[in-house]
This record gives sequence, C-alpha cells and structure tokens, in this order.
Amino acid sequence: MSRFLALIGATMTLGLAAFATPASAQTTDKPNIVVIWGDDVGFWNVGAYSRGMMGYQTPNIDRLSNEGALFTDMYAQQSCTAGRAAFILGQSPFRTGLLTIGVPGSPQGITKDQPTIAELLKPLGYTSGQFGKNHLG
Repeated sequence: MSRFLALIGATMTLGLAAFATPASAQTTDKPNIVVIWGDDVGFWNVGAYSRGMMGYQTPNIDRLSNEGALFTDMYAQQSCTAGRAAFILGQSPFRTGLLTIGVPGSPQGITKDQPTIAELLKPLGYTSGQFGKNHLG
C-alpha cells in the first residue's frame, strides 16, 4: 500500500496537479502534468491498477491513465510527509530532514533555499496548484 501512496498519493496532496496552463495557451508539445496523491488508498482500490478485479470503479482516474502514463514500479516512504517531500523536492527525506509528520510551528519544513518541482516548472510556462494536507511546513 505504501508503494501506491508514493505514486498515486492523496488526491488532496498533489494538486501540483494543476500544473497545466489553459489548453488554448499551450503548445502541442508541452504535456499537462497531473499528479493524484491518494491518502490511505490501496494499490487495488484504483481501477487503472486492478482492472476492476476488486470491484472498485474509478472511471476518471482510469481515463487519465489510459490517455497518459501509468506508473507501475515505485517505492514509497512510510511517512506521508517523507513521501511528499521526496516528490516535491526531488531529494531523499534523509537529506531534507522531513522524515515524520510535522506539527504546526515545527522548525522542520521546506526551507527557502530548496527549490520545489513547482518552482522549477514555472519558468517552463507551467502553473501549479496543490490542495489538501501536505505536512511540509
């Protein structure tokens, strides 16, 4: 299950999903980037992975996977904070220090000198958005 969380993760967490500018403003060679980060979702709970064998129906996610990329080989951190930090910063949680769930006011968190995936994609013409919990400070 934690392998799945690293990939699909909380629909709430990685609304870095809104990386795309409006379709009319995009060139055809620049893809939209949508990341859905599920919280407490098992690998078999999404139809794109189980092909409906477990009885779950996720037609919208299935359509996205059929029209785009579906990741099947991945590793996940045991803590949701560590997994999110690894994706957003592109670094091992041991390097960032974001290993456990942070609490409000904690000194842990993303520092200003750590570029995020959103900051790196912005000069390429992408906009980003995120909704839900993140525990990243």
